[in-house]
Amino acid sequence: MDYATSFALIAPELLLTASGLILLLVAAFGGDKMARPIAILAAATLFGAGFMLVPGLHSGVMGLDTYAFGTLMRADAFALFAKAMIYLAAIGCLMIAPAYFATASNGNESGMRAEYPILVLFAVLGMSIMVSASDFMTLYLGLELNSLAAYVLASVLRNDGRSSEAGLKYFVLGALASGILLYGMSLLYGFSGSTEFGAVRAGLSGELATGALFGLVFVLAGLAFKIAAVPFHMWTPDVYEGAPTPVTAFFATAPKVAAVALTARVTLEVFGEQSDAWRQIVMFVALASIIVGALGAIGQNNLKRLLAYSSINNVGFILLGLAVANTAGASAMMVYLFIYVAMSLGSFVALLMLRGEDGALFETFDDIKGLATTQPVIAWCLAALMFSLAGIPPLLGFYGKFVIFQATVEAGLVAFGAIAIAASVIGAFYYIKFVKVMFFDDEVGLVKGKSDLSHWVLLIITTLIISPLGYLLTPSITDLANKAAEALFLVG
Repeated sequence: MDYATSFALIAPELLLTASGLILLLVAAFGGDKMARPIAILAAATLFGAGFMLVPGLHSGVMGLDTYAFGTLMRADAFALFAKAMIYLAAIGCLMIAPAYFATASNGNESGMRAEYPILVLFAVLGMSIMVSASDFMTLYLGLELNSLAAYVLASVLRNDGRSSEAGLKYFVLGALASGILLYGMSLLYGFSGSTEFGAVRAGLSGELATGALFGLVFVLAGLAFKIAAVPFHMWTPDVYEGAPTPVTAFFATAPKVAAVALTARVTLEVFGEQSDAWRQIVMFVALASIIVGALGAIGQNNLKRLLAYSSINNVGFILLGLAVANTAGASAMMVYLFIYVAMSLGSFVALLMLRGEDGALFETFDDIKGLATTQPVIAWCLAALMFSLAGIPPLLGFYGKFVIFQATVEAGLVAFGAIAIAASVIGAFYYIKFVKVMFFDDEVGLVKGKSDLSHWVLLIITTLIISPLGYLLTPSITDLANKAAEALFLVG
């Protein structure tokens, strides 16, 4: 394959790279007063990159023609579907950022910093490389590009102690996870003689050596940190609570899609013939994430910490599809991921709209008592989003859980699915608590501030997506997910 064809396959990444470098120069010369125009241009870049994905998504591209630069990257339907969700989530997070930073500044900071949208752009570039990786070197390059930008984003409010603490915790634990992942990759290289996914798969065929098994476990442990799965979830509540809310919304959506897609590609594509070696691990992690996420959220009063545990809980359901280890499970996983992104983005936008008359942000249950009286639209939208996260019909969150459980039962993992269903009931408690507090508690009257138009637009869109009207999207989403799953299992 010539370089022209390879460059065509990675056109979205080239656009993101060029735009990021140009906007970096604009920020250097224009300063923070250029922050909003840079954010608009960054969102436009992401939209343009997403538009480039349409032909491949429509046709469901797969096979040898999707490889770029030998076997370093793979722009197949699976990668394209993951990129589409990443770009859409990033655009949403850029839309909600300016209004937040205009009122959440501290000390001598004034509004959003110019480098914020650029960091988001480079983080998205790293995610694009991650989901297209077909070599462990490419995987690590994309992972670190995303992580380095994310560490700075978490601590972007320099005079805010919670933000600085979140960035430091994320950095220290992220560095540990990267080391674990690297060690696992080195073991796999030692036992297979290559870092290319296909060659590693061939090298690990047959009986798995003990050292190779350790390599597999270390790689899964490093990836489990990135998706915040139990027992590597310890950073999530603190980082979600301490980071600025638009950054938390970003962490809960776009990087989650990238990390889950990367985990699916590595396990199913690289370790596909050794599914007996890792399925038990994934099954344990999935059930543990569902249970720990549900139980951990029950005692939370801070809404961002609660949504952090909700994220851990939802990762468990996503991993159910991965544990099935077939095309039906992979397809269900991608459908659930799309619905999860809409629910999470809408939930964090709703939190951003909990403002006082002076613009102060509220983020505890005590602050939203009686919210239905003062802000009925926000209360009803937030209630719908919470019920959807709980998987209550007829909201779209129910469909996401349904396809996951269906794939689990059809694969013969009935007991596994039954335990997951029983554990999911626990999570309904804290989601229903939102309704109890907002609609039945005495009004405290704190949330009286006006919300930005961009917040209203995103809240309404995400609420409509997870409403019964969202079922109109399911044929298209299911078709895209099926094509993505087929591309993932087409090895060679």
